[in-house]
Parts: sequence; C-alpha cells; structure tokens
Amino acid sequence: MTANTSNEISVLDVKDIQKLIPHRYPMLLVDKIIDIRQGEGCTGIKNVTVNEPFFQGHFPNFPIMPGVLIVEAMAQTAGAFVVFSEKGINSEKHGVYFMTIDNVKFRHPVVPGDTLVMKVTKDRNRGNIWRFSGKAFVGDTLCTEALFSAMLVDKDDRLGG
Repeated sequence: MTANTSNEISVLDVKDIQKLIPHRYPMLLVDKIIDIRQGEGCTGIKNVTVNEPFFQGHFPNFPIMPGVLIVEAMAQTAGAFVVFSEKGINSEKHGVYFMTIDNVKFRHPVVPGDTLVMKVTKDRNRGNIWRFSGKAFVGDTLCTEALFSAMLVDKDDRLGG
C-alpha cells in the first residue's frame, strides 16, 4: 500500500487487493486500485493481455474481452473498496456478493494491450447493501457502464453458521 501526504492510502497493488477479496487467477480482474476517495469510490486498473484464458475462445481471430468480465472487474473494484472502507470488516470474516446489475451498456470493445480503467462511485449504502455506478474506459473512450449493487455478508451467516 502506498500512502499520500494526507496519510490516506492512495494505491492498492495486487497483493493488497488479494487481502480484500477472495478472487485469484484466472478470476482476479483488477491489478491495482488508485484514487481511493473514502466514502465515495475509487479507480481500478486492469492490464488486458492476450494470454488471458478467455481470449482462447472469445474470439480466436479477433480477441475481445467479454463484457460480463468487464462488469465483473468493476464489481471486484467496488468489492475491494467496500472491505477497505469499512472498519471492522475483513476478507477472512466477510464477503461482498453481487445482488443486481442494471442499465449495462457496452459501447466499445476491449482488446489485448488495452489498459482498462474502471471508475466506481458509491451511489449509496444502507446497512450492508451498497449501490455503485461504474464506468470502464480505455484512454478517453467509454467502453462499458453499469449500475450494480452488492451485499456485505458475514461468512458465518452465508455458510449457515
């Protein structure tokens, strides 16, 4: 973790992210989180490379990152943000689960060599329910946008105690 001058964390690297969410290769879709604004949102970075397993079949002669994985990458960014932001919450005792995905728009393909920049902003949270707005860019080009919500769950509760 890298701190800025105001003593807040400004960068989470992949090792930090793995402490916050349970995803691992090949499903970890966030390489770095920057621009963390406590209580507001953050920016996730995904370096898209041709050797990712989904490119073998999507599509062999014209590799395109599946849109559902772009939405998943935004959700992982938001999930890490939730665990990072809440006092007393940690990945050993808590999980963040998708609840809804709304108003998804795929506007531009994401291909190997792209750097996907995912800006997630908290719209609201009530209790253990969080709602986010997400936008994914390559450069200045908007590629995907969505509204989504997730629930913060105690692992003992989800596993039946």
